[in-house]
Amino acid sequence: MDPETSFPRLSGSADASVRPARPEDAPEIARIQLVTWRTAYRSVLPAALLDEWDEDAATSAWQSAAGSPPTPGHGVLVAREGETPVGFVAFGPAELTGEERPHPAGPTTELSTLLVEPRWGRRGHGSRLLAAVVDIARAAGAGRLQTWLLEPDAVSAGFLQSAGWAPDGWARTLDTGTAPLREVRWHTLLDDGARSEA
Repeated sequence: MDPETSFPRLSGSADASVRPARPEDAPEIARIQLVTWRTAYRSVLPAALLDEWDEDAATSAWQSAAGSPPTPGHGVLVAREGETPVGFVAFGPAELTGEERPHPAGPTTELSTLLVEPRWGRRGHGSRLLAAVVDIARAAGAGRLQTWLLEPDAVSAGFLQSAGWAPDGWARTLDTGTAPLREVRWHTLLDDGARSEA
């Protein structure tokens, strides 16, 4: 299947779209990541991470993610307004945490990041990215989606909650070299029957 046509355009506007990322999108993806982190997470993330950003390393990492994903289940999608990249999502098979067992709903796809540049917010780009990942995960046989959110990130939590997600009871603490960061795991089930039973 052609990756350019593997899911429909998920927008009510002809100017908004989601497509698979290409290696040449990497500089814009890295720029969106930095701008969004500096805007939304300045008070949460370590200042050194934001101020000593290695643009070349970030761009190289996104080129690899888009052009040579580690497995067929990994992917990066870009949201665009017209021809302008405005956000992205990266996803792949979830790894089990600690003593965790496979979820009864089936395989889990994990969103490692979903970011929309703040100046393009509230135009539906995050929802389009999320809907595209749902379509891809369902087509691949996943029964569940999950992601880790920084505990103070009320904006992302509100967005996921409005899309039917909820915390699943797991949390972890990241060692940043300065103050530790606590993350909470959110999830949603892809089968409506399984969701109502849960």
